[in-house]
Amino acid sequence: MLKARDLFTIGQRVKYHRERRGLSQKGLGELIGKSENWVYKVEHDQMPIDRISILVQLSRVLRCSIDDLTGGFLSGLSTGLDSEHEHVPAIRTSLSLPSSLLPSQIGPASVQDFKESVDDAWTVYETQAKNRYHDVGGRLPQLLRFGHAALRDATGADEQVALRQLISLYGLHQIWLRRVGEPTLARIAADRGLSLAEVAGDPALLAAAAWNLSCVLTSAGDVDDSVELARQTIASCAPDDQSSKEHWSAYGALHLQAAVAAVRAAKGPMAWDLYRGAKRAAERVETDRNDWHTCFGPTNVAMHSVHLTAEEGDTSEALRLADTVEINPDLPLERSTRYLIEVMNCNRIQRDDYATVHMLGRLQKQSPEEIAFSPMVREAVTDLLKREKPLFRDDLRKVAAHIGIAA
Repeated sequence: MLKARDLFTIGQRVKYHRERRGLSQKGLGELIGKSENWVYKVEHDQMPIDRISILVQLSRVLRCSIDDLTGGFLSGLSTGLDSEHEHVPAIRTSLSLPSSLLPSQIGPASVQDFKESVDDAWTVYETQAKNRYHDVGGRLPQLLRFGHAALRDATGADEQVALRQLISLYGLHQIWLRRVGEPTLARIAADRGLSLAEVAGDPALLAAAAWNLSCVLTSAGDVDDSVELARQTIASCAPDDQSSKEHWSAYGALHLQAAVAAVRAAKGPMAWDLYRGAKRAAERVETDRNDWHTCFGPTNVAMHSVHLTAEEGDTSEALRLADTVEINPDLPLERSTRYLIEVMNCNRIQRDDYATVHMLGRLQKQSPEEIAFSPMVREAVTDLLKREKPLFRDDLRKVAAHIGIAA
């Protein structure tokens, strides 16, 4: 196992090889289809690189190997195939089959049983602190076959129920696959969910399905495509005064996702316009909701003010805003955990090591499995181990051991 203290961060390596080639940040960005701001954030460890395809582009442009850029790590994760989650092969197989073949070996399927199974899988994913990736990942392939069988057998009103639950299941696929580092498969799942939503003809469902695909695109770095998808969907599915809170909730969540994509595309004014649209939608829904597992409401809107400000590079202001956010304990575990990771990263950028280690300990206690998959957590631990101090050494090393980084 490599020792973190012996590694430079990926951002530091990118900067070294860029300067060695005599390229500016803007010049490097143009060569790989990224903005100057993106290169700046990578080099200052404000944004992890978690796509092998981008590392391949960088290695070609900078004329170095991927190992030179990562030291064997991809934001702290091995870049080899041995890092593939154990349930990915079975999920890949099920997503590779035509939808018509998925239920071929499934007998009569009850829509109600399928609904209960999907709801239970989401409950595990959103609330279970330990082993949820293993638990949910093991369920997904069979659930997908079951869902298409339920849709095949459904009649009357049950057909709409089966369709909605199948779209929800594809949403669970995309978020699970993104978190375990499978963006291509996540894209397939999100695309299928969006196709089904278009068939359903429900504007709230369309907004939620577009939110899923926008999440995948943003996570993969295709931020311009993500913004365009979200904005066009927003324009086509706007609610009115008679619309349900579910509709307003999905519509608002799509605004938040578009805002994140826009700020990462260096379109700050557009991002904050979209944020204000989300804020207006939150006033309509009034309370925190989780329609279509988009986790939308006043609390998530406030959390995104922290995120957008941090993305723009003003971590001091982001931390000030974070002091005003009261986390709703009823939020899905992943949402609150990823928000705390954002706050932790702001403290790391501010070089407040004690606060960073405190947040890492809190994260490990709250969601021990989630932080093992987080590139930001791994970058933070790798960075801190190089300058550990006696006062926080033991706490830091506990987190490092938990995520598999040697002190």
